[in-house]
Amino acid sequence: MQKTAVSLILAAGMICTAAAILPGCAVNAVSVAQEQNVIQNADFSYREYPLERNGIPLHLDCVTKNGANPEKNIILIHGVTYSSHEFDINYEDYSLVRFLAREGYAVWRLDIAGFGQSGEVPDGFMPDSDYAAQDINAAVEKIAEITGQNRIDVLGWSWGTVTVSRFASRHGEHTGKIILYAPILSGVGQYDVKEPFHHNTWEHATDDFQKTEDGSFDLNITDPVVIEIFGSKSWHYDRESSPNGGRRDICVSKDKRLIDFSGIEAPVLVIYGGKDPYLNYELLGRISGELPPGSELRMIDGASHVAYIEKPYYRKFQRLLIEFLRR
Repeated sequence: MQKTAVSLILAAGMICTAAAILPGCAVNAVSVAQEQNVIQNADFSYREYPLERNGIPLHLDCVTKNGANPEKNIILIHGVTYSSHEFDINYEDYSLVRFLAREGYAVWRLDIAGFGQSGEVPDGFMPDSDYAAQDINAAVEKIAEITGQNRIDVLGWSWGTVTVSRFASRHGEHTGKIILYAPILSGVGQYDVKEPFHHNTWEHATDDFQKTEDGSFDLNITDPVVIEIFGSKSWHYDRESSPNGGRRDICVSKDKRLIDFSGIEAPVLVIYGGKDPYLNYELLGRISGELPPGSELRMIDGASHVAYIEKPYYRKFQRLLIEFLRR
């Protein structure tokens, strides 16, 4: 990323007083979107909750609709590089966080150790999939303590499907319904991950958006403002590096299973796009018999790894999600 671009992004970020005040305030130069963000934030309450595990502070926050007294709780778990800000693209009605809050949920987000607003880790290989599963358990136990509810719904995205499934198989007493979105059922391909930390770039942050044949973003699929907000927030919250323990876990042979349903008893919604380059579609076609009772397997044809913020698909994603949660 060029230094001039970084300066503009950071300057735009001055209009926000970080996530602790306006979690959905996008670090972007689109003034209309910024004005909408300020107005929409008046409809929601945001609170951070202190949490620590293994001597590392973990960022745990909760968003609710103002005036609501939600009795349902859901926690959203991020993927392998960028943290939980991804779930709150606060532009028009794209935000998954605000959608769920409007539907009556207290919406919790966790940054795994070393990611986003959580504390740094000395070794980027330390927060691997098993370590992250224990971070999730610590967060869910905290939510249960605060709310008095022992069963919390959990959504994992990408690598988050690996960590959430491991959490659910080991801590079923806390698990409500489970959503595995863009599931990494098996390795994505053998690759030797040698560096403990991943070098983050603007280009990498936005690489999951669908592109045309000439390599430009397909603006029929993704709104350019969404791309700008997503990339800007990734730079703002995740900065130049992220732990690589999870990446080392998933960069293995496509024959190696990473998600085992045998220890999961709660109903699972497996939801995925039909054009996701990271998924093992052959394996997806065979897992129906492995899923617990009450589970669903749903594909959104034409969608990619970021179906939840793609113009033709995000409302269908929201609908399938809330229908499953309400059953």
